[in-house]
Amino acid sequence: MSPAHAPEAVRKALRGRDCLLQEKKKRKKENMAAKEKLEAVLNVALRVPSIMLLDVLYRWDVSSFFQQIQRSSLSNNPLFQYKYLALNMHYVGYILSVVLLTLPRQHLVQLYLYFLTALLLYAGHQISRDYVRSELEFAYEGPMYLEPLSMNRFTTALIGQLVVCTLCSCVMKTKQIWLFSAHMLPLLARLCLVPLETIVIINKFAMIFTGLEVLYFLGSNLLVPYNLAKSAYRELVQVVEVYGLLALGMSLWNQLVVPVLFMVFWLVLFALQIYSYFSTRDQPASRERLLFLFLTSIAECCSTPYSLLGLVFTVSFVALGVLTLCKFYLQGYRAFMNDPAMNRSLWKHFRAVSLCLFLLVFPAYMAYMICQFFHMDFWLLIIISSSILTSLQVLGTLFIYVLFMVEEFRKEPVENMDDVIYYVNGTYRLLEFLVALCVVAYGVSETIFGEWTVMGSMIIFIHSYYNVWLRAQLGWKSFLLRRDAVNKIKSLPIATKEQLEKHNDICAICYQDMKSAVITPCSHFFHAGCLKKWLYVQETCPLCHCHLKNSSQLPGLGTEPVLQPHAGAEQNVMFQEGTEPPGQEHTPGTRIQEGSRDNNERIARQPDNQEGVFDPKEYPHSAKDEAHPVESA
Repeated sequence: MSPAHAPEAVRKALRGRDCLLQEKKKRKKENMAAKEKLEAVLNVALRVPSIMLLDVLYRWDVSSFFQQIQRSSLSNNPLFQYKYLALNMHYVGYILSVVLLTLPRQHLVQLYLYFLTALLLYAGHQISRDYVRSELEFAYEGPMYLEPLSMNRFTTALIGQLVVCTLCSCVMKTKQIWLFSAHMLPLLARLCLVPLETIVIINKFAMIFTGLEVLYFLGSNLLVPYNLAKSAYRELVQVVEVYGLLALGMSLWNQLVVPVLFMVFWLVLFALQIYSYFSTRDQPASRERLLFLFLTSIAECCSTPYSLLGLVFTVSFVALGVLTLCKFYLQGYRAFMNDPAMNRSLWKHFRAVSLCLFLLVFPAYMAYMICQFFHMDFWLLIIISSSILTSLQVLGTLFIYVLFMVEEFRKEPVENMDDVIYYVNGTYRLLEFLVALCVVAYGVSETIFGEWTVMGSMIIFIHSYYNVWLRAQLGWKSFLLRRDAVNKIKSLPIATKEQLEKHNDICAICYQDMKSAVITPCSHFFHAGCLKKWLYVQETCPLCHCHLKNSSQLPGLGTEPVLQPHAGAEQNVMFQEGTEPPGQEHTPGTRIQEGSRDNNERIARQPDNQEGVFDPKEYPHSAKDEAHPVESA
């Protein structure tokens, strides 16, 4: 190679090395991502059995269990003669389940590996016992190679024992395979032509030796649970002292992945319920029978607090998935991108209206089907009421959409549109309140005259507070705010035609021409409807922030209005964001798309804890001057 080509070869080698390094980094990242996903799956899957055990213990009735034992042949067994011992074991089961649920992932994996090793050793014991029994049945004590059946039995048992020993050594991560080979002693004895009676004794010895090994292992690790609990207690105390109980709860919630854990538990429970039904049925079920099976299986999987909590999380994940699908249906891939652009097309209107129609019809149909298949009770009434409320809300939304579309196709805005929308919202919210009140009344009557349960009483109390009391409080507050706003508007003087011509300005809230207006105590002109909407939010002037109380504070009729602006209010009023830049003309009667809304939102966020006396000289009286400071100058 010539010296001239040397630098080029070096560059190629460097580029090749960089490509290899990048490829290695990419593979490492992929391996790390796969490992994290596997750990997340194991973190959930290994904790599901503990919740299953809690659910089984909750369903288990100890008293009825002992009554059945007393009627059976096990009544003479000493293990079943002490009821209180079983009760204590019942509570010990609860404690062990909670420990398994909260155990760190590394220790949980290690515990499952120990359990798997114990199962493998038990499998080796079963293989050895079955082989000894088969040899005793055939009673052949000669050489195995002379009897094909005996040779087959020996080969099968030997292969099984070798597999068991290999798996045990792999799981326990040890090369001392002889520790798990005690069950091979009967096979070796048979190979050495030991009498069958002696092979039975050797098999018992192998079983005892394996049991002693297990006891030795448990004894050598007897202090491990104590040390683990001690270290966990220290960590908990340290976290509580530094961060508090709330941080500890959030940390445990995230580490245990509680929503996903309970969702997987409920899905496993539901799958077992479906499997148990189809495993006992030979004929295919009809469509109505399948729907009934689906609903009854859901009901059967809600008989304990754990399964009910699992259903709650499952429904929340399903709702999140439905919401994501609805977003994708409405906006396409833009729903998952930070793209604020709005494409107002006929297709978008069709998709939105079609989705609303589906949400209007489907809940009503679901409520009808539930009433057809099931006897009405309090829990079903909650589901039906929720479906009815969804249909009512969608119906009100569609009616408001029709009103906005009518206003869009008109050349001028519809008068009293805000009142119409308020009456529509008030009507369907009143219906929502009545439905919620009927549900509470039915629940209370069922609790008093029917079966009383703690869970039912808690649901009635929560439903009464959130869906009745808070809803009534919010509705009454909205009514009072609207009534006060209407009274304030009525107390303000209406501008005459001469005043409007002399003012010659637009409304500073909606930026529309003013054919009629009201005058505030600070001598600002606004549309009555626009100012009424503003007064729903706060009781100050949108321009100068003085309090709008009543007509007695008009200039010349009372005290000067009290101003509560923030620092630099004059500059914010003169140069607001969203106004047109200097040099651009603004034709009265046209809409400014975003400026007025941004100004009103910023004014609504301004603090009102400062007091000062309003001076008309410091604040302009014309919305045109505010929108065009350069022109007015």
